[in-house]
Amino acid sequence: MQSTSSTVVILGTGGTIAGTAASAADNTGYTAAQIGIKALVDAVPALAGMPLEAEQLAQIDSKDMTHAVWLALAQRVAYHLARASVSGIVITHGTDTLEETAWFLQRVLAPAKPVVLTAAMRPATSAQADGPQNLIDAVCVAHQPGARGVVAVLAGAVHSAHDVHKAHPYRLDAFRSGDAGPLAWIEEGALRALRPWPDDVALGLGLAKLGADAAAWPVVEIVISHAGARGAVVDALCAAGAGGLVVAATGNGTVHESLLSALHRARDRGVQVMLATRCVEGPIVAGRRAPAGLGNHERWPPTTGLSPVKARIELMLTLMPTSMPPQP
Repeated sequence: MQSTSSTVVILGTGGTIAGTAASAADNTGYTAAQIGIKALVDAVPALAGMPLEAEQLAQIDSKDMTHAVWLALAQRVAYHLARASVSGIVITHGTDTLEETAWFLQRVLAPAKPVVLTAAMRPATSAQADGPQNLIDAVCVAHQPGARGVVAVLAGAVHSAHDVHKAHPYRLDAFRSGDAGPLAWIEEGALRALRPWPDDVALGLGLAKLGADAAAWPVVEIVISHAGARGAVVDALCAAGAGGLVVAATGNGTVHESLLSALHRARDRGVQVMLATRCVEGPIVAGRRAPAGLGNHERWPPTTGLSPVKARIELMLTLMPTSMPPQP
């Protein structure tokens, strides 16, 4: 691993990487978020003596991730990145919503230093525990010269925040980057780049966009188009206060006819509608005509290759005021 005097800050949020089970053979019946971040770091001999700081920001199963935790995480990441002595940040996270947290942090902060999310598919007590190596690799990337932006490091691969998604519920190599592929591989502490690092630092919206109260963020929900879909779900979400809807469309942005009239009603009452595709690879290709039945893409804007869960974040941030009330 590269030697450097710069500090890496490790922020713990819980997840399987901090999970425990009664038996080392149990890889599914564990309880997530049981071990503190300092104990996790201390249990990895390869990290001993390195300039690291460990801070427990949350202790949750990432299936229960909240906007309030996102807000606190963005604030702490921004704080530590502003320190000259810090080369990068590592965030230990659960795998279930890691891709969402990664995209949220990238869009808000677009950091010029590396912010590395890592996780595990096996609990810390497992005979197959993958957390320690993932943590070692994440620290390696956080020290890497030229690294920037938010990435995810798992099973030896480095994925960009834009492309990463969880593709398997159980395997150790559960994460993919779709058509784009990973940014790099980490091999024995060295980074082997596969494609240029994303250069989108200028895209950060800034903490002022978030304000002080995550409960005040716009409500954006996801609607899935599927066989037998009904427009009643759209009407119900609008009645419950949704300000935006992301449609996880079939194929190249097509939507069940039973949803269309409800989506038009939603748009007419001021609810923003955005299209994404259920397909796990590839963006919606508009071509010369919009997908059948939807009309103009200006009315139903497609995402730029974002998954439905990341498109929800994009629309939520778009609907926020230019500047939310500051924190007192």
